[in-house]
Amino acid sequence: MRKTSLHYALAAAVLVVAQAPTAIAGTPTGAYAMFKYCPYTNPSVGSCVINTTNSGVLKIGATTMPIDKPIVLQGGIESIGASPLYAAVGGPTLSAPPAKVPGGLLGIVNPAPNWPGPLWTAFWGFVATFNDVTATLEPVQGLQTNFGNALFPPTDGSDPTVARLAVRVHLENPFLGNSCYIGSAQNPVVIKLQTGTTAPPLPNLPISGSPGTVTTVWTDEPNFIGYLQIDDTSLVDNSFAVPAASGCGNIALGLPIITPILDALVSGAVNLKVGLPSAAGKNTAIMTGNASIASSAYVLDSEN
Repeated sequence: MRKTSLHYALAAAVLVVAQAPTAIAGTPTGAYAMFKYCPYTNPSVGSCVINTTNSGVLKIGATTMPIDKPIVLQGGIESIGASPLYAAVGGPTLSAPPAKVPGGLLGIVNPAPNWPGPLWTAFWGFVATFNDVTATLEPVQGLQTNFGNALFPPTDGSDPTVARLAVRVHLENPFLGNSCYIGSAQNPVVIKLQTGTTAPPLPNLPISGSPGTVTTVWTDEPNFIGYLQIDDTSLVDNSFAVPAASGCGNIALGLPIITPILDALVSGAVNLKVGLPSAAGKNTAIMTGNASIASSAYVLDSEN
C-alpha cells in the first residue's frame, strides 16, 4: 500500500505539467524559492529538482576522500522516469566544493629516485610550504537521471541508475599546475549512482543504498498542490573504473625540463601513488543527502 500511496503523491505533487511562458517574469517564492535556478519555463521541463549531498566518501584507487562539504545538483527533468537533467539557469548545475586530499602532496605523489634534481627540490619545497591538494569534481557530459529508480529501486534486472555522472577530477596545488586531472572529457570517470544494491566485480563486494524517507510537503493541500521531499537518501556505486591522471606538473615553475617529460614524470608519480588507472571493482562512491522535486507549473505559479 505504501508504494501505491507514493504513486498518488508523485502524481499530485510532481507530474502536473502546465503551459509555460518563454521568459521568466519573476522569481519563485515561498516554499518554491529553492527552485529559482530551475529552467521551469522550458516547455520540456516537467519538474524541478535539487539534490544536496551532505556526507559520503569517494574512493579512487588507493586514495579515499571524505565528502564533508555539501555537493548540490539542480536543474530540470522531463519526468521522474529516465530524463536528461536540464541545466540550471543563473546558477551552477553541479556545485562541488574542492575537497582536501588526505596527506596533500605526500598523499598523492610518490617522487621517484630518478627525478631530475630541480624537480626533486621543487617538490620538497612545496611539501614544506604548500602541501595541501584539493580535488574538485567537474562534469564533462550532460547528466542523465531517473528519480523513479531512486524512489523504487528496480528488482527486475533493469538498469537501476538514478544519476549518471561523467566527470573528471581536478587536482590543484602549485606544484601540480592548473591542468592536472584524473580522467578527461574524452575519457571521464563515469559514476552510475543507485539506491539499490550494487553488483561490482571483485575485489569490491556489493553495497546497498537507500531510497530514504519520502514525504509530500503540501503548499495548498485542498487543491493537492505540493512537492516531494526525500530525506536521508543514500546513492552508491562501486562498479566504476577510474582513468589515469594526466597534465600534472607546473611549467610556470621554470624548471629546466621540457613539458612532455615534466607531465610524464609528475603524472606518473601521481598515478603510482594513487593507483591509477584503477579498474572497475576497486573504487567506491557513497553520497548521502536530501532531494526536493516539484512540478515546474507550481514553481512558475509561485513567482512574485
